[in-house]
Amino acid sequence: MKNEIMLNHHNNVLLAEPQRVILNKREVFTVADAKLPEIIFITSYPPRECGIATYSQDLIESLQNKFSHSFRISVCPIESENEQHQYSADVKYTLNIDKPKSFSRLAETINEDAEIDMVMVQHEFGLFRNRENDFIQFLNLLIKPVSLVFHTVLPEPNAFLKFKVQQIADVCESIVVMTKFAKEILVKTYSIESEKITVIPHGTHLVPHSDRKLLKEKYQLAGKTVFSTFGLLSSGKCIETTLQALPAIIENNSEVMFLIIGKTHPSVVKEEGEKYRDYLKSLVDELNLSNHVQFVNEFLPLPKLLEYLQLSDIYLFTSKDPNQAVSGTFSYAISCGCAIVSTPIPHAREVLKNDAGIIIDFENSIQLANAVNALLNEEELRNKVSMKGLHRIVPSAWENAAIAHAILFENMSEGKISLNYKIPVINLDHVKRLTTDFAMIQFSIINQPDIDSGYTLDDNARAMVAMCQHYELHQDDDDLNYIDLYLNFIEFCLQPEGYFLNYVDEEKEFTEQNYQTNLADSNGRAIWALGFLISLSDILPEQIVNKAQTIMQNALSKVQNIYSTRAIAFIIKGLYYRNLKNHGIQDVALIKELANRLVQMYRHESDKNWAWFESYLTYGNSILPEAMLCAWMATDETVYKEIAKSSFDFLLMKIFKENRIKVISNKGWSHKGEDNDQHILGGEQPIDIAYTILALAKFHDVFKDEEYKNKMKVAFDWFLGNNHIHQIIYNPCTGGCYDGLEESYINLNQGAESTVSYLMARLTIEKKFKLKRKRTTNNVLQNV
Repeated sequence: MKNEIMLNHHNNVLLAEPQRVILNKREVFTVADAKLPEIIFITSYPPRECGIATYSQDLIESLQNKFSHSFRISVCPIESENEQHQYSADVKYTLNIDKPKSFSRLAETINEDAEIDMVMVQHEFGLFRNRENDFIQFLNLLIKPVSLVFHTVLPEPNAFLKFKVQQIADVCESIVVMTKFAKEILVKTYSIESEKITVIPHGTHLVPHSDRKLLKEKYQLAGKTVFSTFGLLSSGKCIETTLQALPAIIENNSEVMFLIIGKTHPSVVKEEGEKYRDYLKSLVDELNLSNHVQFVNEFLPLPKLLEYLQLSDIYLFTSKDPNQAVSGTFSYAISCGCAIVSTPIPHAREVLKNDAGIIIDFENSIQLANAVNALLNEEELRNKVSMKGLHRIVPSAWENAAIAHAILFENMSEGKISLNYKIPVINLDHVKRLTTDFAMIQFSIINQPDIDSGYTLDDNARAMVAMCQHYELHQDDDDLNYIDLYLNFIEFCLQPEGYFLNYVDEEKEFTEQNYQTNLADSNGRAIWALGFLISLSDILPEQIVNKAQTIMQNALSKVQNIYSTRAIAFIIKGLYYRNLKNHGIQDVALIKELANRLVQMYRHESDKNWAWFESYLTYGNSILPEAMLCAWMATDETVYKEIAKSSFDFLLMKIFKENRIKVISNKGWSHKGEDNDQHILGGEQPIDIAYTILALAKFHDVFKDEEYKNKMKVAFDWFLGNNHIHQIIYNPCTGGCYDGLEESYINLNQGAESTVSYLMARLTIEKKFKLKRKRTTNNVLQNV
């Protein structure tokens, strides 16, 4: 579709007339979207086949998937007379570097385009072959702020190159590099000010970590130990290093297969044809390796590529270029769980330090063979290396790269850009993966359920609440099977004496931990879950509701002996929900009895500076004011409402700062009289965010204060990256939620508590904001 505004006096520069910018082809945009700040990317771009083109496409898609109503993106592909393509509709202009005046005229066009607010340039010296002076002139002519990404930073430049890089940096508002090493070089060698440089690691794709054995069967590699390397083929890959090492590897491991994945780089084909590939094939024949080497001569679509990497036991990166700053192929392989053997490019030295991989010298086949044999002979070592590498690389997921870039754009925009995180569509894959035919498993190692961890009443009670929420909104009959399963487990945990046990092992036996731990909170959670189920009796099958009624009635026989603050709160919530349907005088009386205990606690501890029930803030704080509000709704006792509001507003004042939530850290509680709750970073748990969102929804229902609703979105954005390290806590690929936010890293395990907590929060947001449920190909909601 052509742009309605014709730039006739520039048409001689552009290879095609300007095209309308479409930020996201999967969405319909409003008039307000058209007024958003526009960022134009100047880069090589698909269908051109090169690393930077793929990088830019992945980055742009990630930005579009991660944010909405924040900014628009258009693209200006870099072309030459010998490299021209037909592009998708998101391309606005093109830059032909072989046309002498193209640079200055593109600068003039961008300056005159009122829609464009800033420019992002992907820079590689090869992209501007002998046109660096024209490129620098282009940067100087621009009146829009420029952010430039250096894909290569040479550590020992000659005087001419150093001067050129300094000229580029001087005119840019910000510089992006992908490693700390590259930033250090720019500062120390090129004398570029550190404050101008942002390190944003090369993005990588989140993967579901599919079963390696099944993937090998799919690709006819069953029984093989698989090594792989991939990327556009050129002699710089130095794949002969691996081929020369293979005989020594095969001596000890006969069932090995080395996959060389990728077609030859188009520019190499133009210059020398398939000379390098033919050389590798001749070497395979010479070394009698035909049964151990397979060429996959394709530019693979991403899903197929990621499957090849997930089935690989070891990934071999053998580039012989010491100046190669980063490698996307290297990043993708680590994220797929491969153990890595690599030559010492800066990216590898940074990511693989402290045993997250094995570094070998350039072109050293002996070292490569020794490294591979060590990994093959010690499965524990291979798994350890793989796991360390995975923990090191996941923070550079494309979702996190998008967040880092968006924050950079926001900082450059002088207030024009305000980031709005998209709400992911619901993905129940991990919830279902965690659930056996008995109950929900407690823990995961990354996203693989750990059956050795057994089961807990806590997790299954929360899971039942979440699936009830899901059924209420989506009416998915499959939900009923899960609700029934979790309810049966709750019944299994109920003892004849009328109380619940919490811990059950893999063999479905109650563990000793039940008799060494206070289970009051667990009993309260179960009663809350049962009451919530009963509140949906109008839509749930009668037999499920009747069973929940019976279990709950039996469990209530002992609750008057419970004095744990949070257990009392959970029980009040359960009684409140049951009372919505039963309207029992008995429930109201018990709610009053329990709520009065919380009133006494509040009056004992609160003063003008501390409106709380205890002398400290710990975990699950939001359920206390929420329970008081439920008590008021059930009884009409004004004191409950007053305490609910004063205590909740006090808590919100403590945990919401600068448009971000930071719940109380489990590394150190917040004590009365001490201003220490915001000094401790880390120790933030998804369950606390979820409980806060549930409480905010309830308070908004009652008080109609939009600030409560606004805080729900702010709190939910914590899962999506609005936290102190600006990384995702929810994994949209697996549907799992990471187990915690620490001071400088994420706990990547995706256990039941965190995953169900996210789901409860997500469903609460959906109900409150009345989100559309139309799934897009990006796994995001269309209207958010």
